[in-house]
Amino acid sequence: MKNSYMNAAFGMYVNYFLLGMVNIMLASNMTFLTRQLNTDGAGISYIISAIGIGKLLSYWIAGVLSDKFGRKPLIVTSSLLMAVFLVAIPLSPTYQIAFIFAILAGIANSAMDAGTYPALIEVFPKSPGSASVLVKAFISIGAALLPYMIAFFANRDLFYGYAFFIPALIYFVNMLFLFFVPFPNHHKMVVEGKRGSNEEEVFKEEPNMWKEGAALVVIGFTSTALFTVAQIWLPTFGQDVLGMEDTASVKLLSYYSIGALISVLILAFLLKNIVKPVRVLLVYPLITLAAVVTLLTVHIVPVVIVASFFLGFSTAGVFQLTITVMTQFFYKNKGTVTGIVATAAGLASILLPLATGKMSQTGHISIIFIFDACLSVVGICAAALVNYRYNKVMPILPAKKEKTSA
Repeated sequence: MKNSYMNAAFGMYVNYFLLGMVNIMLASNMTFLTRQLNTDGAGISYIISAIGIGKLLSYWIAGVLSDKFGRKPLIVTSSLLMAVFLVAIPLSPTYQIAFIFAILAGIANSAMDAGTYPALIEVFPKSPGSASVLVKAFISIGAALLPYMIAFFANRDLFYGYAFFIPALIYFVNMLFLFFVPFPNHHKMVVEGKRGSNEEEVFKEEPNMWKEGAALVVIGFTSTALFTVAQIWLPTFGQDVLGMEDTASVKLLSYYSIGALISVLILAFLLKNIVKPVRVLLVYPLITLAAVVTLLTVHIVPVVIVASFFLGFSTAGVFQLTITVMTQFFYKNKGTVTGIVATAAGLASILLPLATGKMSQTGHISIIFIFDACLSVVGICAAALVNYRYNKVMPILPAKKEKTSA
């Protein structure tokens, strides 16, 4: 069926294709940035944590603004801010200036999330899980391509900043595109949702923010923490534990991203009619735990490549599906609850680079992945509670009504 908002959806997915590059841009250029900014790997991890500071400071207000003023203003603004960040980092003369622009990137990320996830649910109300998880697909494609872009410029002795400038240009062009395309009227969507869904008919009992809501916030934290650790430290693990060369170790991120891409493509199909998003929240951390344990115990390059693939596979889409399930429980304020879950993700973005940066100074990278395994156990426990509450709160039938309540 024709959807008059497909152009808006296309532009939003382009933003996240580029965000996939942004997410690993600093870690992938750690060697260049440490020289430019006169710091070390831990220092770059702290700059990465500054992105989390920007998220944490702005997610809540971004969610409220999204519900009040609409999705489009936040999404357009986020594209511009990301372009500024990407141009500024390779040109930053000091560590402090780079840190400030990293905070700006975090603010841009929060605006993008608070506008995009509710907007996609409103553009595709009958398949919100698939629409949300496709965000991760585009993130994964961008992340998979970036190492090859970096290698292209490095092999020709070109300025490393070109890998920043190209996505910055695309962000700017996409900002102009999104400015002129139509978005759903978010006020109208909320009103129609209330008219079409009597709360007593939708829920068997009232959703509880301090039960399933709190557990979903925990999953928002752990899901972000798990992929943050992998994106920052997989290359270093390859170098220090396996003795891989720099370019070969960075390609572990490509295997990770390929796993993530395959996962979300499978999920996009399964979530339409076969699997509920809430079930994925429980199964995927179990796979993550198995992959991390394999990394820690089997130090053979082909096995680590496979484990990296499954790390990407099992961390893909969990954050997006957490937001989808949260909006199913608390559908009246999609932007606000998105901001709450994303605030937890922002906290993880700050704490994990800081904590793992300190751990790396011990000289034992394996400690970081032991910590990662513990995080996956916490995520499993929280997901088990959410699944229990989902069965208590949501109606068994009809299945279509459950989807549209999102």
